[in-house]
Amino acid sequence: MNKPEFDLIIKNVRVVRPHGNVVHEADIAIKDGKVARVAPGIDVARAKAVHDGRGQLAFPGVVDAHMHSGIYSPLAEDAVSESRAAAMGGVTSSLNYFRTGQYYLNKGGPYKKFYPEVLKIAKGKFHVDYGFHLAPMDGTHIKEIPELIEKYGVASFKIFMFYGSHGLHGASDSQRDFLMIGKDERYDYAHFEFIMRGIQAAREQFPDRARQISLSLHCETAEVMTAYTKIVEKDKSLRGLAAYSASRPQHSEGLAVFIASYLANETALPNINLLHLSSRKAVQAAMMMGDVFPHIDFKREVTIGHLMLDINSKAAELAKVNPPIRPREDVEFLWEALLAGELDWIVSDHACCRHEMKIPKHYFGNIWMAKSGFGGTEYLLPALISEGTRRGMGYNHMARVTSWNPAQRYGLNRKGDIAEGFDADIALVDPARTWTIEAKNSPSTQGYTPFEGLEMSARVEATFLRGQLICQDGQVLGKPRGEYLFRPTA
Repeated sequence: MNKPEFDLIIKNVRVVRPHGNVVHEADIAIKDGKVARVAPGIDVARAKAVHDGRGQLAFPGVVDAHMHSGIYSPLAEDAVSESRAAAMGGVTSSLNYFRTGQYYLNKGGPYKKFYPEVLKIAKGKFHVDYGFHLAPMDGTHIKEIPELIEKYGVASFKIFMFYGSHGLHGASDSQRDFLMIGKDERYDYAHFEFIMRGIQAAREQFPDRARQISLSLHCETAEVMTAYTKIVEKDKSLRGLAAYSASRPQHSEGLAVFIASYLANETALPNINLLHLSSRKAVQAAMMMGDVFPHIDFKREVTIGHLMLDINSKAAELAKVNPPIRPREDVEFLWEALLAGELDWIVSDHACCRHEMKIPKHYFGNIWMAKSGFGGTEYLLPALISEGTRRGMGYNHMARVTSWNPAQRYGLNRKGDIAEGFDADIALVDPARTWTIEAKNSPSTQGYTPFEGLEMSARVEATFLRGQLICQDGQVLGKPRGEYLFRPTA
């Protein structure tokens, strides 16, 4: 008897690829963690094991390119629980923003000491493949960029444009303590320029990797937000999410996009990612800058939270996030931009903030006392399919913005497609299974979700990571098997 040539065949699925406009009925054969063949009618006798896909959609595993594992809880805990939530939602690659300063490891200092500790804590904890984007917070970090690329495979960096003089949760006068930077250091526009120059110099130093070395920016303007926060706090007609949105107005986002874009042009840094654009003004600013500086490859990101929630959400302060949840007209504009192909990828911006930390009981109803950020990686794909289908978005387009586009930008060259030679990262989705989001069914330790009560019309039934079944029927299986993503990957 011949030895089976494949480890697994996933039978009877409709394969969603990120290119074209067609979904193909096929089987997927897997060997050594990679897709070996995609074709109809592959003989099951050729495989050691068979999984019946029952006619479900087979999406490429989601690349959730904006997560914050370890921000509000220890990384050793968050990596386990929040990657379980990710696996439940069809996510197979988790890219996490990380930095020195308060939260995360609550340490300053050089990355050569800090980052090995991050990697040591993370090892063996993630249920999905994982990597980190790093933020250069001081001059030492800028000098370390080439080593971070060469030694540790960090291909993407971040600037939080408002951190120099506005707090994570609202106005703040103690930002130097928060950032844990020296007295002679400033976190300001000049620092941002020097980060860009440092990244561009590194791109020139590593020409073979340059295409996939990029800088991401959180675009909000501290001075505008600080002034508007004072005004809005005195205005008793505004409450909750409406007040928070007004305190960080849409033009603060647009102005920051202009500044970031001009600095990118000044420093000749072509790979710029504009993160979690939340408003019409922000997207229009990003589109304008693309026209003004056509030689810069701007990528535009949106979160599932900004696509699904508006300021009238019942979640109230539980949905506090930066940039804020916006009025319905901004949400509708984001969908128009997404459907027009003007937004490049969708993420969760998952930051598990447990209820007691998010808003202490005696501050319920007070948006200013709530912490910023919430989880939701487990709802990214089902919510996009549910709402996107209703709005006429094609499955192939969904696969592009959840998998292919972020994988290509961030150097995950074996991820993002279901094709021969790619990692067998697959999410099987029933596009006609109705269910209601309830936080109690999630493995996340958050304990609530701003998406509570939303009815979904699609559900992730199974998730495969490099050919291994890691989640089925909402149950995460086995020990963590996520591997560190040294980027760009081969």
